[in-house]
Amino acid sequence: MRDSKRLVSVFRSLSEARQQALLDYAEFLAGKENADTAAAPPAEPLPIPRPEQENVVKAIQRLMQTYPMLERNQIFHEASAQMTRHLVHGVAAVEAIDELERIFARQYQQHLDALLKDLQSP
Repeated sequence: MRDSKRLVSVFRSLSEARQQALLDYAEFLAGKENADTAAAPPAEPLPIPRPEQENVVKAIQRLMQTYPMLERNQIFHEASAQMTRHLVHGVAAVEAIDELERIFARQYQQHLDALLKDLQSP
């Protein structure tokens, strides 16, 4: 109960734009909690283009859809750090999204490297 009161207090102290960003992030986290386990994901990233105007939460959602083969828990920490940089430290959304793009691309390369290593193992 104490945490919910604190959350409401923090929420009310934010600007309208930051309140919306916090709501978007909360919805992202709730979706992560309730994510359905899908059938085998595609082997390659899906061609989902980056919109010209995109907020950080929508970018995370788009990148999760683009790279469904990646383990979400491995990316979650780094994605959360970018969200924090944006919401708390005022880093521009474009800069946070650029970094998210690099994180997902790096994780995908590590995924490919692990698959290759598994294939080469006797």
